[in-house]
Amino acid sequence: MRFAPLAWSALAYLCIGLGAAGIVLPLLPTTPFLLLALWAATRGSPRLANWLLYHPRFGPYLYAWREQRAIPPRAKLTAYALLVFSLVTLWLGGASPWLLAALALFFAGVATFIATRPDATATPSEPVANPPRR
Repeated sequence: MRFAPLAWSALAYLCIGLGAAGIVLPLLPTTPFLLLALWAATRGSPRLANWLLYHPRFGPYLYAWREQRAIPPRAKLTAYALLVFSLVTLWLGGASPWLLAALALFFAGVATFIATRPDATATPSEPVANPPRR
């Protein structure tokens, strides 16, 4: 076995692990790690890439992003709610006004990015034997 596919697969598994940890740890994001895992898996293990794309929970989101650069409407609403919840929690916790202002500006940028992504419409219909390299 060549080193490169093994390294890509190892990176994919590492990112899956970090993404799984992010499900329960509030400061560790799940989605970016799963997107990175899919990206690495397409280079190292088509079988793992297919597993990610057809995972019942995360597959539709990963597929929508990979194929359309789209975010499902429900995920957009969840993201907006979490941004507001985070800011309100910090405000109620007595965070510095400077920190709140900086985060509000950053969160506004994140919300704008999310709002400008198209709504996801497609889901995978059959396994990708050889996923395209991106």
